[in-house]
Amino acid sequence: MTSTTTNRRARRQVEAVAFDLGGVLIDWNATYLYRSMLPDEAAVREFLDEIGFAEWNLALDTGRDWDEAVEWLASHHPEHRDLIEAFRDRWEETLGGPIASTVEILDELRAGGMRTFALSNWSRRTYDIAAPRFPFLEGFEAVVISGDVGTTKPDPRIYRELLERGRLEAETTVFIDDNAANVDAAVELGLIGLRYVGPETLRRDLATLGLPVRPG
Repeated sequence: MTSTTTNRRARRQVEAVAFDLGGVLIDWNATYLYRSMLPDEAAVREFLDEIGFAEWNLALDTGRDWDEAVEWLASHHPEHRDLIEAFRDRWEETLGGPIASTVEILDELRAGGMRTFALSNWSRRTYDIAAPRFPFLEGFEAVVISGDVGTTKPDPRIYRELLERGRLEAETTVFIDDNAANVDAAVELGLIGLRYVGPETLRRDLATLGLPVRPG
């Protein structure tokens, strides 16, 4: 199975599968917005690096107030105020579509009777904007959003929230994420961690665990 860490095999039959959202089921990227506002990819990368976008966006995912966060960052980079405010005001433009091949796997798991959950670093504000665009989100037993929990993956608390909310046991729960550190943290807590590198590999990994998906 594909992971940066050695995955533990289920000691008992897998009962649930939890998916990350962005990069696994939903195509999301801040550059989609900024490509329309800056001249080229190099300018987009330079801007995002200059303002410390990754760290700032992660703080938004913990539940930080958007207006406060935007004003704070804009005050530190006044020359980029318009670009920074656009992330709040035009956030919808950071969304691509569903990752169809992975959604197909999700549908197969559900059709086979598997319990499914979502666990994602996402602010409540933007999740509520995105959710109506992706009907498959309604089929999850629970969607655990970092903005509600007040912490982000790979903090163990967010995985425990998933297990408690779903009344799940770690050793019979699969967790899928495209971020290696997030998978490693799940495995440390006893979950079956799968690193997402693409739908074909995911399909093979789930089939190896005996889950109800068509062979790759």
